Amino acid sequence: MIQDINILRDLPLAEQLARVSRLWKMVADRELAPLNLTYPRWTALWKLYRMGDHISQKHLAEGLEIELASLMRTLKLLEEQSLITRHCCEHDKRARIVSLTDEGKVLITQLEARIIQVRRTLLAELNDDELKKFSLILEQIAHNALDSLSE
Repeated sequence: MIQDINILRDLPLAEQLARVSRLWKMVADRELAPLNLTYPRWTALWKLYRMGDHISQKHLAEGLEIELASLMRTLKLLEEQSLITRHCCEHDKRARIVSLTDEGKVLITQLEARIIQVRRTLLAELNDDELKKFSLILEQIAHNALDSLSE
């Protein structure tokens, strides 16, 4: 635990995390540009795939940690690209279900290969122990932030 408040003032950790996040997104965007996918589009597709496909727009927005209104334009564009379909839920006509099309599933395979390559490139100089420790540290920071927000 950090006891000296001056150490906290001198550590731009939040800025470092934000910078790494921005750089990671930039590298991923460059790698995925040939697939005609922007950051919002590929993250929505990826999250839909990871969440199990055939989920509500609201659930997808929650998974992406964005407002539903922010997701709507992205879903419209993905639908225009024939990568997803949206239809009313059988049990709740107010809810819209998002599903990957066959084209979307093919693109996911290409997207996954490129994302794995980005990860491999950016984490190249880190060993498994360092990655595990880093992951645990990030989880703890996130946990602390969530605790703070729930107070």
